[in-house]
Amino acid sequence: MLSSSLLCVSFALQNLEHINFLKDIKISRPGLWFPTVWIYLVPFSLDTVFWKEPIFWIGLFFVMFPLNYLVYGLNDYNDIASDKVNDRKGNFLFGAKASQQHLATVPKKIAIVLLPFFIYFTFRSGIYMLLLLVFMVAINIIYNFKPFRIKERPPFEICIQIGYVFTAFFSVLLNDLTMIPWQTILYLTLFAFQAHIAGEIMDIEPDRLAGKKTTATLIGRKNTKYFMLVLLLLETYILAMWFQDYVLAGFLGIFSIWLLLDVFIFFKEKPYSVAQMKLFGIAMNLSALASMLWALYSGKLLHPVF
Repeated sequence: MLSSSLLCVSFALQNLEHINFLKDIKISRPGLWFPTVWIYLVPFSLDTVFWKEPIFWIGLFFVMFPLNYLVYGLNDYNDIASDKVNDRKGNFLFGAKASQQHLATVPKKIAIVLLPFFIYFTFRSGIYMLLLLVFMVAINIIYNFKPFRIKERPPFEICIQIGYVFTAFFSVLLNDLTMIPWQTILYLTLFAFQAHIAGEIMDIEPDRLAGKKTTATLIGRKNTKYFMLVLLLLETYILAMWFQDYVLAGFLGIFSIWLLLDVFIFFKEKPYSVAQMKLFGIAMNLSALASMLWALYSGKLLHPVF
């Protein structure tokens, strides 16, 4: 098993040599890897020595780069107009500002990067894994391409973010873990919605300039923040009452208080500057890292009391 795992990584890295490495890493948005990593780790607890298993690290690498390269590569391939006027893009935190010429090659390179993992994961975990991986590709196609292009059909562009939750199902299947409870699935769904809405709030101006419809461009910045606040309060309630996880609930409670201050005192309807968005992005990654470690240590998300 170790030799086949190393072969998979070796094959993928050989293919990456044919890619403009730094530019394509940037397209995968390392600053936004934390949602897929967070969800991948949720089914684990420190009761199991998962870090000694090569397949754990192969799966973790997959959800960090290949999966996010699929998600954001197809997104950028179809968002050239809005990305061109988006000042927060062009870095490893929020993604590349790639040329149309470079983006034209991205779908082919996504296929090259994904193929060895699809073969290996299917060989290891069977037909259900193949179906799951195909579904993950299909949901990104539905999100980005016509005639569906759900990304510009608000509010469905938020609803389809439930696709992120399938990263947890992937983790369970790949690592032979116990399926997570439905309460955890609901929490992760709200988490995915909230993470997406945060990005929409930051992109209102470039999206409007490019004529792109999102929930945030339709209902406005303040109303979108109210919507995000409702989701945060629901997540806080679920964590505190259903899981008795007062640490994670406290994280989100502090975030909710900040959002209230944001809406009523600090920013109101004003857009964030690029420097402020980068600061928020760094803060999100640090809080995500801390909450991941806590979730693994406590295991509370695997044991609802309701």
